[in-house]
Amino acid sequence: MIMTKKTTYILAILGVPCAAVLLFAIWVNMHILSYGVHIVPASHIHTSSTMLIFGGGMERDGSMSVAQRERVNMAISLYEQGRVSRMIFTGDDGARRFNEVDAMAAHAIAHGVSEDVIEIDRHGYNTYTSCYRAAHEKDLKRLVVISQEFHLRRIIYFCNRFGIDTRGVAADLGKQGIKGVVWSTNIREKLARVKGWFQMEITKPGPLMFYK
Repeated sequence: MIMTKKTTYILAILGVPCAAVLLFAIWVNMHILSYGVHIVPASHIHTSSTMLIFGGGMERDGSMSVAQRERVNMAISLYEQGRVSRMIFTGDDGARRFNEVDAMAAHAIAHGVSEDVIEIDRHGYNTYTSCYRAAHEKDLKRLVVISQEFHLRRIIYFCNRFGIDTRGVAADLGKQGIKGVVWSTNIREKLARVKGWFQMEITKPGPLMFYK
């Protein structure tokens, strides 16, 4: 089918802004991905570090997700190596969806982590909020953050932009289904980086808050 000049003009009008949006999204993703230089091996973490471990969602039955368990397991491993003096679990306290933070703390304690080093941030309802609270409410200046590698770059971007000297340690991804690989670790995260850039550079919202 031969396109008329009018159709070609309309497609051009629509195509230019769509291309601009796509290029912008690619630039944002590349910018945030550049913070991957701050992801280091566990062996590079200094002793007596403060660690912020991010919630990774819960299963429908209230058990920990694979991603969340792997994050806590990495924190436990670093604790066993004598690299942790303060372990902060940040996530949902059940006011939004599930109680991530108590499940994470219980898992750590069950595997030998002393309750004396554990703190809980009960209002880390999203990544931006967890980093905001670490900077503005806990007044942290240096921090080791733990999550999976796909998520760490956005965490490090937020925390560094909030003024915290941040290093990341990647937890194992664990066995993910097709939905997890395609959506959570790829499409969703790419969109979250664009949203995160707008939050940090443009809208600058306060921390997200829910109440039980």
